[in-house]
Amino acid sequence: MDNDAQHFPRRLTEGYRSFLDDRFVREKGRYEELGENGQTPKIMLIGCCDSRVSPEVIFDARPGEMFVARNIANLVPPYQPDDQLHGTSAALEYAVQALRVEHIVVLGHGRCGGIRAFADDSQAALSPGDFIGKWITLIGPAAQRTGGRGRNESFEDYLARLELASIQQSIENLRTFPCVKILEEKGRLQLHGAFFAVHTGVLMILDPATGQFIPAVGEMPKRVQQIRCVEG
Repeated sequence: MDNDAQHFPRRLTEGYRSFLDDRFVREKGRYEELGENGQTPKIMLIGCCDSRVSPEVIFDARPGEMFVARNIANLVPPYQPDDQLHGTSAALEYAVQALRVEHIVVLGHGRCGGIRAFADDSQAALSPGDFIGKWITLIGPAAQRTGGRGRNESFEDYLARLELASIQQSIENLRTFPCVKILEEKGRLQLHGAFFAVHTGVLMILDPATGQFIPAVGEMPKRVQQIRCVEG
């Protein structure tokens, strides 16, 4: 074993062996098909880098089903063609114009560190680096949507509102991209908002008619309810 392999995280090597012994065997045909024909996902999902919120796990996705782009606080910047580097915009452009996805989902989540960092001026920056502080200024318009923190509103309640408003703002920003706007107007592309509560497992989806977030399923499975009772 060479030196680089020795320093590779053991947890990843063990996980890979488990993947080879289980999932790869079960879905070998699927991987062969993807390798031969390329990817044709119908869904793009824009999520947060937070390690607790893995879209493929939450939605039990098979390989090739979702084109996933993740960044700090699941933000979509507005359309801004210039000489700067735009990772999220590039992923969006590829998904819409090359892969021709039919759905774009912005997936937010509870207790988001990026949202908290924007809202709480008293806490230290997320990092001492050069990029996060500028990036989370994208949350500013969402904060304006909320009308700010209410006089008698707890900080945690305000954060919860801001997390949802940020999802809505990202959807509005998606519509500033000409390719997205045109395809949505033609009915060939649909935009969705969703919110995952890490501590309960509840998924909420944005109702475009009312602007409210509603449960994705009518009733949580009993075994999940039991877990929530034990935790709560």
